[in-house]
Amino acid sequence: VQLQASGGGLVQPGGSLRLSCAASGFLLDYYAIGWFRQAPGKEREGVSCISSSGGSTYYADSVKGRFTISRDNPKNAVYLQMNSLKPEDTAVYYCATTLADIVAGCVKLGSWGQGTLVTVSS
Repeated sequence: VQLQASGGGLVQPGGSLRLSCAASGFLLDYYAIGWFRQAPGKEREGVSCISSSGGSTYYADSVKGRFTISRDNPKNAVYLQMNSLKPEDTAVYYCATTLADIVAGCVKLGSWGQGTLVTVSS
């Protein structure tokens, strides 16, 4: 199961971006989905994830209050709205299916797909 992230770009500090995660050939409805990121020289980390129904979400402390994850199952898509972006948010962002239990965080289940680069810089 491989997902494709899109919507990255260059944005100034304090700006916003909306990332999209799409799948082809299968339905996302049955899966919890997570957003992960990898900054240069750092390990990949879980940023946010959402349950299959959309009723539960998880956010890393570093993005709480700034990022919002959502999903549109009829459109087979998951989104990450990123506001008040900071230079430390600069990274390649990936989406992937995760374990259903997201209370403690996002644990990747499926394969890594193509990520999208977010650069926050003035």
